[in-house]
Amino acid sequence: MFTMLQPTKVFSFAALLMLISFGCKLSHTNPQKEPNKELAALFDRYYEERLELFPLEATSIGDPRYNNLLPADFTDSYRQKLRAFYDRYRVFVSKYDRENLGAQDQISYDIFKREMEINLEGLSFKDNLVPFNQFYALPLSMGQLGSGTGNQPFKTVKDYEDWLMRVALFSAWSDSAIIYFKRGVRENVVLPAALVKKMIPQLDEISTSTSLFLAPVQKFPEGINAADRQRLTTLYQQAVAGQLMPAYKRLAAYLKNEYLQSARATSGAGDLPDGSKFYSYLVRQQTTTDQSPEEIYQTGLREVARIRRLMDSVKTSVNYPGDLPAFFELMKSDKLFTPYKTPAQVLAAFDSIHRTMQPNLNKMFTLVPKTPFEIRQTEAFRAASASAEYNQGSPDGTRPGIFYVPILDATTFNTTSGMESLFLHEAIPGHHYQISLQQEDSTLPKFRRFGGNNAYIEGWALYCESLGKELGLYTDPYQYMGALGDEMHRAIRLVVDVAIHSKGMTREEAIQYMMANEAISEQGATAEIERYMAIPAQALGYKVGALKIRELRSKYEASLGEKFRLPDFHSQVLKDGAMPLQVLEAKLNTWADKMK
Repeated sequence: MFTMLQPTKVFSFAALLMLISFGCKLSHTNPQKEPNKELAALFDRYYEERLELFPLEATSIGDPRYNNLLPADFTDSYRQKLRAFYDRYRVFVSKYDRENLGAQDQISYDIFKREMEINLEGLSFKDNLVPFNQFYALPLSMGQLGSGTGNQPFKTVKDYEDWLMRVALFSAWSDSAIIYFKRGVRENVVLPAALVKKMIPQLDEISTSTSLFLAPVQKFPEGINAADRQRLTTLYQQAVAGQLMPAYKRLAAYLKNEYLQSARATSGAGDLPDGSKFYSYLVRQQTTTDQSPEEIYQTGLREVARIRRLMDSVKTSVNYPGDLPAFFELMKSDKLFTPYKTPAQVLAAFDSIHRTMQPNLNKMFTLVPKTPFEIRQTEAFRAASASAEYNQGSPDGTRPGIFYVPILDATTFNTTSGMESLFLHEAIPGHHYQISLQQEDSTLPKFRRFGGNNAYIEGWALYCESLGKELGLYTDPYQYMGALGDEMHRAIRLVVDVAIHSKGMTREEAIQYMMANEAISEQGATAEIERYMAIPAQALGYKVGALKIRELRSKYEASLGEKFRLPDFHSQVLKDGAMPLQVLEAKLNTWADKMK
C-alpha cells in the first residue's frame, strides 16, 4: 500500500545542513534507538556526491549517470575537491551523538568517521606523482571498459555516446599523467625501474589493439537502428585512430624515452621522501588495525614457520624422500600435474570444484546471494600481467559476478597451484558471496553497500580458503599442499611487504625468500613481489583479516559451546557488509553476548 508522507515528517538535507551550520548536536536523545533519518539523509547525500567524484565506481555498480566522465584523479585540483569533500562530511558526522544512535547507525557512524579521517590523512602524501603503475592502471582498465566485456554498458545509443566522451577525456588524462610523472621526477617520487619496464610493453601492446576498442561497433544490440550504427561506427573509428591510440603511444614513448632513465633502483616506499610515514599510514589504512609494520612482520615470521611444518607433514604423508624445495620442484615440473590441453578444460575444472562442494555449502551457509555467477578466461590483452580475480556483478543481477582466470597456455596450467583454494577465495564462498550479499542489501547506507575495507574483504576470502576440508575439498594431498601454498603465500606477504618497504629488502632478496618457502616459479614470484612494490601494504590485509575472523570463530566456539552454529556465525560476519576489523569484532562480540 502506498502512503503519502506528511510534510511535517519530511526532514530535508537542506534542513540538516542548517542544523549543522548552527553547531547543534543532532539526535541528542533517542531512547528507543530508532534509525536516525537525519543521519541516513547525510549518508545518502554523501554517496550521491561521491559517485560523481568517482564515476568509474558508479559504472561498476551499474549506475549509468556518469558513464561519460573520467576525471584525472591524481591532479592537485581534483585532490583539493576531495579534501574539501571529506572534511565537510567529517564535520557533519561529528555533530551526532554516537551513544544515542541505534546499533546499525553506530556501525555506520564508526565506519564513516574512520573513512573520512583516513582519506583525509592519505591526501597529505605525494603518491599522486605516480599516476599509475603496472598493476593499478587506468590505461589497462580502459581496455576492459572499451571492449564491451566489462562494466561499461553498450546497450543504447547513449551508452555508445557516453563511451566516446570518456575516450576524449582519456586523451587529456594521458597528457596530465605525463605532466605528473615529470613532477615526480623533479621531486624524487618515482617508480622502481623494474616496474616501469613492465608498464612499457603493456602500453605498447594495447596501443596496437585497435580491434579491441572497435568490438562494440561490430556487435550492436538489436535496438540500435542502421543510421545510428553507421554514424557510431564512423565516430568510433575516428576516436580510436585519432584519440585513443595516439594517447597510448604518447604514454609509452614518454615512459620508454624519458621516465625509465629517472626511475629508481630501490624497491620500497621507505626510500621515497617521507616514505616511512607513508608506509605506516598505508598499513593502518589497509589492515584497519593499529598494528605497526614490525608487529605484522613478526606475525608473518610465525605464520611462515607454522605453515612450513604443515607442509612437511604433507610431504611425509606421500612418502616423498627429498626436502621441501625438492617437493616444490616436483609439484611444478611433474607432467602429472599439467593435464589440460585447452582453456575450456581449465574452466571446466573450476566448475567441477563448485559442484563438488555444493552439498556442504548448503550446510554451512544459510545466507547466500541471488546475483548470478560465471567463470571466464581473462582477456588476452591483459592476461600476461593479471592474476585470477573476481569482478563484482551489478546489484540488480543483470550483470553476473565473474571469476576471471588468466590462461596463457593451458598445457602449463598446474593443478597443484591451488585451484581449489583459489576458487574458494575469488569465487564461492569468498568474494562472490561477500560482495554480492553486501550489494543486495538495500537496507545498508549506500556508502556501506557499495564500499569496502581491504582487510575485511580479502580477510573473508582467505578465511574461506581454510574451509576447504569442511566443504569436501582438499581430499587429494597435492591439492591440500596447493592450499597450504596459498596460505603460505599470504603469510610470506607479511614478511616481504614490510621488509621491502621498511627494512631495505631488495626486489631480488624478496623473490628468493618467496621461492624458498613456497612452490612458485621465479616468474610468478617476480610478478608477486613487483605487485607489492607497486601497491604497498595492500597485500597485508588478506592474512591480517583472515587471522582475525578465525580468531573470533575459535573464541565463540569455546565461549558458546553447543549454542554456537557455524552458519549463524557466517551470517553474522557477512550480513552487514564490509567494515573495519575493529568494528567487526565489536559487532560480533555483541552478538555472542546475546547468545549466552
